[in-house]
Amino acid sequence: MADETTTVSDLADLKDIAGDAPQGDAAEIARVSAPLRQQELDKQGRAYATGRRKDAVARVWVKPGTGKITINGRDQETYFARPTLRLIINQPFGITDRSGQYDVVATVRGGGLSGQAGAVKHGIAQALTKYEPELRSTVKAAGFLTRDSRVVERKKYGKAKARRSFQFSKR
Repeated sequence: MADETTTVSDLADLKDIAGDAPQGDAAEIARVSAPLRQQELDKQGRAYATGRRKDAVARVWVKPGTGKITINGRDQETYFARPTLRLIINQPFGITDRSGQYDVVATVRGGGLSGQAGAVKHGIAQALTKYEPELRSTVKAAGFLTRDSRVVERKKYGKAKARRSFQFSKR
């Protein structure tokens, strides 16, 4: 058998050669490649995550419910009056077809309203993947798990703003 050489001309020959592998190995590989992430919940059955955008930091808790979103103790309609900001917050639920299935409680600090909305969206996306790990690929493909690290550049001394010089006067 040592002097027997096998040549592979197409995929059918390759299947015959690989046919001597035991079937137990395939079952073991399938078991190991099962979901690598597990559901992460606290004692109250909620998933927690931190979202960040610009200078805003949002602490977000997600639990099954009727779809009520509370930010800093207020309803989302009163905290984020602009409809575009509410659209931003609801994007992770829309992409995963989970609208109205989870209650969200968030506390946000820092930044402006736009940055806070982005931070809450980032936190909701992270918390959703912790509650349902199988949603991670969908949310990640939409780009909601990536932290947008752009921040405002600081003002430098001798400048009017971060880079703008004072108006030049020849005379």
